[in-house]
Amino acid sequence: MKIAIIGAGNMGLSFSKSFLKYELIKPENLQLITRNESKIPKISEEFPKSKISIFNNVKDLDADLIIIAVKPQDFQYVAENFNFKLKDHQMVLSIMAGIKISKIQKLLNHQSVVRAMPNSPTLLGMGITGYTSAQGIAFNELMNIERLLNSTGRSVYLENEDLLDGVTALSGSGPAYFYYIVDAMIKAGTQMGIDENLSKLFVKQTMLGAYHLINNSEKKLEELIKDVASKGGTTEAALKTFEDNNFKEILQKGILNAEKRAKELNG
Repeated sequence: MKIAIIGAGNMGLSFSKSFLKYELIKPENLQLITRNESKIPKISEEFPKSKISIFNNVKDLDADLIIIAVKPQDFQYVAENFNFKLKDHQMVLSIMAGIKISKIQKLLNHQSVVRAMPNSPTLLGMGITGYTSAQGIAFNELMNIERLLNSTGRSVYLENEDLLDGVTALSGSGPAYFYYIVDAMIKAGTQMGIDENLSKLFVKQTMLGAYHLINNSEKKLEELIKDVASKGGTTEAALKTFEDNNFKEILQKGILNAEKRAKELNG
């Protein structure tokens, strides 16, 4: 299989590294395409055996799969400046937030499109990706795509494309919500006089431990909360403040606004 990736940013490069790490593709069968000429030396250093190209110089794409990994706001420019015609056998995989399959098909004048929404832990092979596809794509072709996606973590196929905007808001943007909460907890630690590095250690290890408890317990989240929050205790005092200030509703509202923004990106 030959793969070309348009958009050599964080996500495009992390996909490339995963494909190579699991030997799903030979480095010489990978082409990385960027609009930013200044990035080329660094990318060439990381991918010495692969082909690195400037977008405007590409006249033909010798690839079975073309991954579009540009920012959704840049897609219009990319589509309007394609100097090559896509062939029927070529598959397009979009990892852009918000841009619907129908829009990609129309702007690229190409029917074979799969749309996926990964998240940043794909950098470590611990991502989760929701994906869906245009009609008429063969099962074995989808399995090839899934094999590639699974090299970056886990993947889930969704029949309903509309759900992908929800996936974008939930897991695509999700890591930032956790970082935000972790940052607030670390800062609370320093306000209480705990050294910042020590505060980081306590919070990060607590988050890791809590994740493993969620994963290995048959209890519901409400029960796990009750296990920690004894009557009249310290945890109850914190949770009461969260409830009094509608923290859960604010968090949910933020996630729903992320979904709304994903829908707006389609234009």
